[in-house]
Amino acid sequence: MGSERSRSAAAALAVSVLVGAAAATPAAAGDRLDARFEIFGFAGLHVLTDQTSAEERPGGYAIATNLNTRGLASAFVDLRSHSEVYGKLADDKPRPEAYRAEISRNGADRTFGLNYLGDGDVVDTAPAASKEAAYLEGVKSRGTVDQLTAYFLVERQLARRGSCQLTVPVFDGNELYRLRFSDLKDETLKADSHQSFSGPAHVCEVVREMVVANPDKKEGTYDRGRLWYARLLPDNRVVPVRMVYETPFGNIDGYLAEVSGYGVHLKFMDQ
Repeated sequence: MGSERSRSAAAALAVSVLVGAAAATPAAAGDRLDARFEIFGFAGLHVLTDQTSAEERPGGYAIATNLNTRGLASAFVDLRSHSEVYGKLADDKPRPEAYRAEISRNGADRTFGLNYLGDGDVVDTAPAASKEAAYLEGVKSRGTVDQLTAYFLVERQLARRGSCQLTVPVFDGNELYRLRFSDLKDETLKADSHQSFSGPAHVCEVVREMVVANPDKKEGTYDRGRLWYARLLPDNRVVPVRMVYETPFGNIDGYLAEVSGYGVHLKFMDQ
């Protein structure tokens, strides 16, 4: 049982590298939002802290997220991750220009880098030493976006139209997949043992459809998830207050702990 729990916790942490893409929607021109999420895995184990910043400025945007293992989780996997993207708002639609990610797991470092050209092509700029490219040969990444931009697209649409119905092709330098978002329902959340937030939220489902997978099983991630978005900020901006991602090793649960920006500071967790 102990070794199975170790493997489950390790898988949960690997999954959570991608969970941190659920960033707070950037605020008005020149304003910045900072959000902290706390993530729990097997048997309620507190596994990760996700700190995300997002900024929207005239004609462009930038999003960055940092994840670090917490407490006992470090006994299974020592994980640190930083990812960031910046891009343009062309016709008010986010279009990434450059994406970078650095992941360190138990002392093994990996770097991903992508540049997005105006014609839709994507150029892999990661150092040769960090690539295991055989399974990626021939991957058609044209027209894809990074994972941070994918969630940003959905959150902007939800804020403006009230719907998260959208399919986004994603290439993160490691795998090629589609994220299919759909509306589930409106729900009034109540405070629980993790988080003090209560109020109305819109529930979105995301299904991850793999096109080209990394053959390394340790890189496995979620198959589907649910996100509860609430309008906590001015101008109907939405923020994910809770999230659940389903994996072969159990659920990964995320909670918005606090968010600051646009003249607002809200805190929903003591830790």
